[in-house]
Amino acid sequence: IMSPQITTYSGKFFDITHPDPVSICIEDIAHALSLICRGNGHVMTFYSVGQHCLQCANEVMARQLPSRLVLAALLHDATECYMSDVPRPMKQLMPIYRQTEAKLLAIIYEKFLGQPLTEGETRLLKGIDDDFLWYDLTCLLHDQPQGEPPQVHCIPDYRPRPFADVEAEYLQCYRSCQEGVLWKYPSSPALRPGWAGNMRNCWTKKDWMKSGSSPGAGPS
Repeated sequence: IMSPQITTYSGKFFDITHPDPVSICIEDIAHALSLICRGNGHVMTFYSVGQHCLQCANEVMARQLPSRLVLAALLHDATECYMSDVPRPMKQLMPIYRQTEAKLLAIIYEKFLGQPLTEGETRLLKGIDDDFLWYDLTCLLHDQPQGEPPQVHCIPDYRPRPFADVEAEYLQCYRSCQEGVLWKYPSSPALRPGWAGNMRNCWTKKDWMKSGSSPGAGPS
């Protein structure tokens, strides 16, 4: 019988059925998520889970919320480092997967945030995640959901990016959150500290409309 243990990028042995917080490291998460494609690969161009997590973190920062919530947004799909990305419809048929995922996410939040999210914080992040799913379906699958585009501060930029760049940006975002330097979100990109000053995916709806193209084209 095959063991439920996997070997991670950093060489750790991780048992998904008995997750040990000591075996969870941000380097493994950043590396794996930069290489895992959203939507089980059914997209028009490669867009990683790591890019999506950075997008959510950037949105939280743009709303001038505390760095703790920026970090929570960055980590909201960190379980996929160990469990891969399973499309939502399939998850509904996999109760054991959902239970394992929820347990692992709670451990990840406890390790990196020091405590679980409140119900309100969970709803906030779920709403942001759902908002960007709308853009993913529209731009990566041309399967636009009904209704108007969700009102977000940062429209995603779906241009392909080097895996290593996404990994490095993910780690930089994590370290900035740990240092608490993301408290404010200046309106000018040139004034944003650290990783935020180099963000490529914070493209506003105004930029999108001005370009006359889809968000997937990215700003000119």
